[in-house]
Amino acid sequence: VGEQSGRRGPAANTYGVRLDRELGVAIDVTPSLITSTVVDVLGTEHPIAQEHIDEHAERPAADVLKHAIDRACAAAGKNPALVTAVSVGIQAAVDPKTDDLLFNDDMPGWPRNRVRASLAEQLGVAVVINNDANLAAIAERTAGIGADASTFALLWLAEGLGLAVDLAGTIHQGSSGGAGEVGYLSAPVEATKYNPPATLIEDLVSDEALVALARHHGFTVSTYGEVVDLLATPEGGESRLAGLLDDLASRVCLALLPLTAVLDPELVVIAGPTGMAGGAALTTRMERWMRANSRWSPRIAVAQVTQTPVLRGARQVLIEIVRSALFDSVASIDRVPSSGEREEILADAG
Repeated sequence: VGEQSGRRGPAANTYGVRLDRELGVAIDVTPSLITSTVVDVLGTEHPIAQEHIDEHAERPAADVLKHAIDRACAAAGKNPALVTAVSVGIQAAVDPKTDDLLFNDDMPGWPRNRVRASLAEQLGVAVVINNDANLAAIAERTAGIGADASTFALLWLAEGLGLAVDLAGTIHQGSSGGAGEVGYLSAPVEATKYNPPATLIEDLVSDEALVALARHHGFTVSTYGEVVDLLATPEGGESRLAGLLDDLASRVCLALLPLTAVLDPELVVIAGPTGMAGGAALTTRMERWMRANSRWSPRIAVAQVTQTPVLRGARQVLIEIVRSALFDSVASIDRVPSSGEREEILADAG
C-alpha cells in the first residue's frame, strides 16, 4: 500500500489486508437448524444466517452446506464466489486418517466415506469438519471461562451427549477422532436408580430421557425444547424445580465420572441447551453430588460463551485458515511477510 521512510536505509514497503480475498464461511449443522456466518482475515463480526430444516428429511450434505454458504454471504453482502474454505461443526466425528464419518446417528444424507474430500470436490472449496463439542470448547478457551484453566473438559448437553477435552490449549481428538464420545459407554449399575431403562450413559440425559424426567416430577411437557424452557424460566423460583434439578445433576454426574477418573480435569464446563438452561442451580448441585459420591471434586461452571458457541468455535478455526491462505497466495511482491510481520499487518488493519 506504500512505503515508510524515516529510518536509515531504503524505505520499507508497507502492506495492507485485502478483505475481498480468501473469505470463509463457518457453519453449525444440527438436525433441525443450520447457522452460518462469513469469516474474513480480520475476524470481522458478520451477520449470522439461519435455516430451519425438517430433521427427518434426507438432504445431500453438499446441498446443505451450499445453501448455508449462500445465505451467509447474502447476509454479509459478500460474493459467494470469493469463499475458499468452510469450517463445519457437526454432531459426529471424522477420522483424520480415513476421512470416514463416525458417530453419525443423526446425519442422513451425509457421505460416510471420504466425507471431507467428497464435500470439497462438490463445493469447490476447502472443507474442515469438527465435532460440535470440540468447537464449543475452542470458543470457551478463546473467549470464555476456559481461558484461565490449564486443562478443562466441556460437557455438551443437548439432544445427545458430547464431551471435549482441552489439554493446555489443544483439543484432544483421539487417534480416530472419537475421543469424548462417552455417551456410547454402557450405563453404570447406579444408573438404574435414576433411569432403569438406561443401557448407555447417553440414555440418562438424552432428549427423551429429560422429557420423561420432567413428567415424573409433575411437569406437563412433550418436547425437549419445552424442558429446556422449563429449566431456563422456572415459574415460582428454583424451589419449584428442586427435585428435577437434583435428579438431573445426579444423572449428569454419572456421565461425568468416567472422564474425572481418567483425566481429573481442573475445570468442567457445562454447555449445550440443557446445561445453559440449568445454569448455576445445576452446577452447584453437581459439585455437591461429586463431593458426596465420588473421590473427585472438580470445579464445575456454566459456559460463558452463550451465543452460538459451536459457530464461534468454527469461526475461530476458520480465521487461522483464511489468514494463512491469504498470505500464501501473495505472489506479486518480492518477499512474503514473515509471521511476525503478518501479525503486525493484521493488528494495524484491525
